[in-house]
Amino acid sequence: MEQIRAEGLTLGYGCKEVVKGVDLTIRKGEFLSIIGPSGVGKSTLLMGINATTSIMGGSLKVLGKDVGSIRHNDLKALRARLGVIFQGFNLVSRLSVLDNIASGMLHRKPLLSALFKHYTHLQYEELYEYMKVVGIENEALSRCDRLSGGQKQRVAIARAIAQHPEVILADEPISSLDPVSARTVLETLKNANERYGITVIANLHQLDYAREFCSRVVGLNAGRIVYDGHPSKLCQSTVAEIYACPTAKAQQERKVHHFPFSPAAASAV
Repeated sequence: MEQIRAEGLTLGYGCKEVVKGVDLTIRKGEFLSIIGPSGVGKSTLLMGINATTSIMGGSLKVLGKDVGSIRHNDLKALRARLGVIFQGFNLVSRLSVLDNIASGMLHRKPLLSALFKHYTHLQYEELYEYMKVVGIENEALSRCDRLSGGQKQRVAIARAIAQHPEVILADEPISSLDPVSARTVLETLKNANERYGITVIANLHQLDYAREFCSRVVGLNAGRIVYDGHPSKLCQSTVAEIYACPTAKAQQERKVHHFPFSPAAASAV
């Protein structure tokens, strides 16, 4: 089932185009990674799906909603169906693991119940299940400012799962973590993907992890898609194209287009 469709999508800030003319379809249950060098539009594309980046051209549909024309109330409802995981965790440091994860339920809880952090027996069971899924149940009552980076990111994943999202958007979720913690976080995302059928879209810098954990890879360079397919099909030349310096790439193209015609060179070919 199709969940996200971009056609000729251009995203940017002010007058600057960052993502340029992208065509992309994402189906339910995929674990997709967006790879590429810094500054090529990976985060902009992810935030465009969350309707926090201006659409400058083309169209974008997310979970059946046209993001370009969506209204405030519908936008709020759409974002409730999207779990977002940030590089900086975005947890409330002084609150416990339990309360941080429970904040993912806020759109499903009565206001007073949320304000006084009152959970029903069923909600406690649900929260415990999410803590077990991410392997953080032994820290349930610990303040989040006492956790390691890897533990904090697992709390953020559990909070996203508590939203009951249809899609999780993970913006460089492992960039600040050591290799052991990074692997644990990706295993946790993969578990959520397989256990609950949640579509996961993650920006990653580490190509090895994208190959190991993801079912599909999209490579961006200079705001455009240069690869879209299975990780196993990524060859060395394609990786080089994805990670090529945009300036060097443009210079090379100019050299090709402006190379003077030579009859001798033509006959040599």
